[in-house]
Amino acid sequence: MADRSGFSMQTLSVLAALCAEPAEWRHGYGIAKDTGLKSGSLYPILIRLADRGLVEARWEEEQPAGRPRRHLYRLTPSGLAAATAALAERAPSPHRRAAAAGRSGGRRVAEEGA
Repeated sequence: MADRSGFSMQTLSVLAALCAEPAEWRHGYGIAKDTGLKSGSLYPILIRLADRGLVEARWEEEQPAGRPRRHLYRLTPSGLAAATAALAERAPSPHRRAAAAGRSGGRRVAEEGA
């Protein structure tokens, strides 16, 4: 399910993880740990974000001993702007939270009186 920004909840979680340190290069394993996404969901999201110019990707510069080089990811300036806007849109405003609390409280009272 996508929200009004056009991003799925999974994509928003990836954007939120990348927004935590927008200037830092992150590898997929760290992003997966932060988001709880499996590689079969995470990497297609990262590829789509890169295709849209919201994320940039590069290889690690040196190959560490005992393992292959990894791809690293970070938000582009336009990606940071899009992520910030999408995440702000998703977060309920204090006014919306108060209104929602008032509505649900009213329902409970009406249900209890029935």
